[in-house]
Amino acid sequence: MRLYTILRRETPELAVSFEEGALYPLAENGFAFAEMQQLIEAYDADLRKRLDALRGHGAAVSADSVKLCAPIIRPRQDVICLGINYFEHAVEAASFSEEAFGGERPCTIYFSKRCGYAPGTGETVPSYPGLVGSLDYEAELGVVLGRAVKAVPRERALDAVFGYTVINDISARDLQTRHKQWYLGKSLDGFTPMGPCIVTADEIPDPQCLAISSRVNGELRQSSNTSLQIQTVAGAISELSQGMTLLPGTIIATGTPSGVGMGFQPPRFLKPGDEVICEVERIGALRSIIGR
Repeated sequence: MRLYTILRRETPELAVSFEEGALYPLAENGFAFAEMQQLIEAYDADLRKRLDALRGHGAAVSADSVKLCAPIIRPRQDVICLGINYFEHAVEAASFSEEAFGGERPCTIYFSKRCGYAPGTGETVPSYPGLVGSLDYEAELGVVLGRAVKAVPRERALDAVFGYTVINDISARDLQTRHKQWYLGKSLDGFTPMGPCIVTADEIPDPQCLAISSRVNGELRQSSNTSLQIQTVAGAISELSQGMTLLPGTIIATGTPSGVGMGFQPPRFLKPGDEVICEVERIGALRSIIGR
């Protein structure tokens, strides 16, 4: 099942899809959820069954007739991110700045990313001329939790997952390295494109076997697989939950593979007008345009 936030009129609304091209707007089919967070908190086996009953029977619209927003437009909390979570990305990051990215990492790096508004697929990402001089892209598997968890063991951690999405962890490398921590360089307005949908967890029983890629202006830049992650999705959820309660709707960005702009010699940062497409197998493609 794929869950979308779409825009047809003035107010975003939710829709579900089961086959390519057909979207079932929930409001037109008897569901009263105003936003994805409400659906996530209400989701259970009965709701799943009622949503699934729309397949081939509910009122549907074409995906081409609507704008696809980020599935969660305004997250209620900062996005939790994993840093340097692929070995080859660790190498390229250290080659760009040993001071900022080098050294031993015996433990997982976690940081947060402020997201007041998540752009959807096809939307523009601001480039901040005069403020940002090294704008970069990072294709990532996004994890959305469906229930509150605390001190969950690794073997049960995936039970807490509502679904998966694609995130482009846009990064201002000059701000990221200048401030000796990553929050500011990751958190400017518009720096968390997300989408095109959330694929429910039952469709992806193993998140550690998904191809992940990015293209800039059609050129393949990143090409890897989540099997190469250093910390797994289950491991991250379990580790984070040992000391904090993770709430429904929590978004976790699980790190990016090698091939980002700062990894090239010389670096190949984004420019106004560039098109970035981040894609994760079984979820879809997230398209972003860099603003002028």
